[in-house]
Amino acid sequence: MARVSGRSCIVTGAAQGIGRAIGEALLDEGADVCFADINGEKVAGVAEANAARAAAGGGKVTSSAVDVTDRDQVRAMIAHAVATFGKLDVKFNNAGVNKPMNFLDVTEDNWNFIMGVNGLGCMIGMQEAARQMIAQGTGGKIINTASIASRQGFDNVAPYCASKWAVVSLTQSGARDLAKHDITVTGFAPGVVATEMWEQVDQDLMDIGASERPGQAMEEFSSEILKGRVAKPADITGTTTFLASEDSDYMTGQIVMIDGGMTLV
Repeated sequence: MARVSGRSCIVTGAAQGIGRAIGEALLDEGADVCFADINGEKVAGVAEANAARAAAGGGKVTSSAVDVTDRDQVRAMIAHAVATFGKLDVKFNNAGVNKPMNFLDVTEDNWNFIMGVNGLGCMIGMQEAARQMIAQGTGGKIINTASIASRQGFDNVAPYCASKWAVVSLTQSGARDLAKHDITVTGFAPGVVATEMWEQVDQDLMDIGASERPGQAMEEFSSEILKGRVAKPADITGTTTFLASEDSDYMTGQIVMIDGGMTLV
């Protein structure tokens, strides 16, 4: 299959985890992909490692270093992708951070850091991608990464939950505003996914006394997953490729839950 053949895509937060998996799945389906991340050296290595995959799928691959909270850097990333691929069709606003703190210990710095990347970074990414798509006159797709935390608050990650609720609101607001330009805005909400980010969260929760041993947090968070296991990044990419393809052209303003049945809404 080549569901996204010829489509030019940017994926932020793509140096590892879900973002890398999203980009690789798009390459397998024929897309041109710009892997973008604040860690420029690491993401360049990811793009280089995927050169053969891109060739096999019939697409192209490149990378860009970007701080998603810096509008000038976001514009430069988009300009680089357009210069390399000729256009921008799909923009994944996937970059995200978390830093658990007990609710009463949350600081302004913790709040601003998480809301900056997850909230402001998403908005800037949506705005600048939309401006490029409007200038092209070809429509496009903007896809945002939410979370189970966008549907339920958790005591040790309050700013993260708030930031992901913001992603849902931005998705709906953007969908309403950009429909007239034939730009759809959708999102997906993963649950517990075995990635490097979860490994760090696990350590952070032990550091603040919210868990006692490695792996405890993941076990507790995933105990109610109906599928009976945590997700792998590959469990997410069937949906993300669908959202990037023409199969989802009549969807906008929606968040797709991909959590194994952990949160039923």
